[in-house]
Amino acid sequence: MKAKPDFNPNANHAATAPAFLSVWEIEAYYGESYIVQNISFNIHEGEILALLGRNGAGKTSTLRTIARLDDPELRHGEIWLDHQPLHEKKSYEAASLGIGFVPEDRRIIPGLTVEENLKLAQIAPPHGWSLQRLYELFPRLGERRTQDGVTLSGGEQQMLSIARALARDIKVLLLDEPYEGLAPVIVQEIAKTLEVIRDQGITTIIVEQNAIAALKLADRSVILDTGKVVYDGSAQDVLDDEELREQYLAI
Repeated sequence: MKAKPDFNPNANHAATAPAFLSVWEIEAYYGESYIVQNISFNIHEGEILALLGRNGAGKTSTLRTIARLDDPELRHGEIWLDHQPLHEKKSYEAASLGIGFVPEDRRIIPGLTVEENLKLAQIAPPHGWSLQRLYELFPRLGERRTQDGVTLSGGEQQMLSIARALARDIKVLLLDEPYEGLAPVIVQEIAKTLEVIRDQGITTIIVEQNAIAALKLADRSVILDTGKVVYDGSAQDVLDDEELREQYLAI
């Protein structure tokens, strides 16, 4: 069932890493709790990968480890982005190399308008997407550019969180539960936007409890169970395999 990632830990990574983002045998802990247990997978540039599993499977912890946030603590393994060793970096260094993390709670800054939230995220001089380009991608944000960001609807706040990540020069977009609490029509709208972002060459990992929606969007899927990879392959194959979905996703 599980396809082993094509990654040689003994190779000269900078010269030979076959994928745009390579996660190799990472092990991460919250204190002494062993959360991410020897996880490996690869993603190619421009791919969307659905990182799925039941609650507590280690999905968000894996995203946070890739983003090099303080928790959980990476104690073993390697993460390579475009020939750069992320596992040696702090979170701000990973961000400067192109990692954009959109957390589940969205983290819209209160007291700032939509446009101020976006401008705050831009690097000076701007290397990411311009405001005009972001408003073309998210017309609703353009209409509400002077509105306080925290007064937006849930779907609009999610759009703002994604737009804020794009305002920087990112290569990889990490999305934690982007569809949570959203109406189906908004989920479809955000999914179409993520397809446009993929067409721009940005690589995306999506963690989502709405597994069917994530699988319909994704090129590939990695399924976790109790902190370990139990499936790595085509997203369509997961959609077609009822037994696999029932066993690991309860759907």
